[in-house]
Amino acid sequence: MPDPGKKAVPVVLVTGPSGAGRTTAINVLEDLGFEAIDNLPLRLLPGLIDVAAEPRPMALGLDSRNRDFSPRALLDVIDMLAGRREAELTVLYLDSQPDVLLRRYSETRRRHPLAPAESPGEGVRRELDLMAPIRDRADTLLDTSEMNVHQLKAEIERWFAPEGRALALSVQSFSYKRGMPHGIDMVFDCRFLANPYWEPALRQLSGEDQAVQDYVKADPLYEPFFSRVLDMTRLLLPAYRDEGKSHLSIAFGCTGGQHRSVTMAESLAKALAEDGQQVSIRHRELQGQRKSERPG
Repeated sequence: MPDPGKKAVPVVLVTGPSGAGRTTAINVLEDLGFEAIDNLPLRLLPGLIDVAAEPRPMALGLDSRNRDFSPRALLDVIDMLAGRREAELTVLYLDSQPDVLLRRYSETRRRHPLAPAESPGEGVRRELDLMAPIRDRADTLLDTSEMNVHQLKAEIERWFAPEGRALALSVQSFSYKRGMPHGIDMVFDCRFLANPYWEPALRQLSGEDQAVQDYVKADPLYEPFFSRVLDMTRLLLPAYRDEGKSHLSIAFGCTGGQHRSVTMAESLAKALAEDGQQVSIRHRELQGQRKSERPG
């Protein structure tokens, strides 16, 4: 019988398609103090929770390569662990767009585990179909399509760092011409604001520069727009935190992702940081420009 006085063991079950970052996530969780176990046979999981000598967090890596894997078997294990008082279960599903998974396999020249004698594309398609029921069951869905290893590490740390239940915020800017980022909770369109691109002296600058920010903020619509976005964010943060959400992502888009959206993202991130919030900021298009400008 379970000991009613025994503290529940936090268990993060990490899964998702091959190439989406599961191994990286397991390593990050191990660095955060989790006991990391990868590709343990499904039938051994219940006993592993029973023999835990102390309530040390566990990170369990599972995917389609497990020898006894099947979607039904994994769902049964998830349901069983979720119903046990000894375990505080979170199912973390690392996802990625099919073309990104295919590109990652092409870059590494590895065979796909579900299509060792076929093309990687067939393996990717087969595994995404196989994992769909698990994806639907996940507590936390993290799309890694646009992340590098360092960004994924930062996201895992924001979700699962042992400091507590602080709600981590990410604010970013993007260009609508390149498509919306994946995994965003709230998106705001800034294309109605005055565009510094048409000012020759500002065209090569960005929303990180004070001159561009001053130009955008001089638009009569800027202040009421920014104030309402900030007020709404402040209103929603406590509600999201009480609901158990640990991360909130907000994005601002404009035509080129260089001036107006960057200004809004910088302004919101600064205001929220001054409120004492934990905020990270990313300018997708500016990062791409800086990367292309590096010497080869």
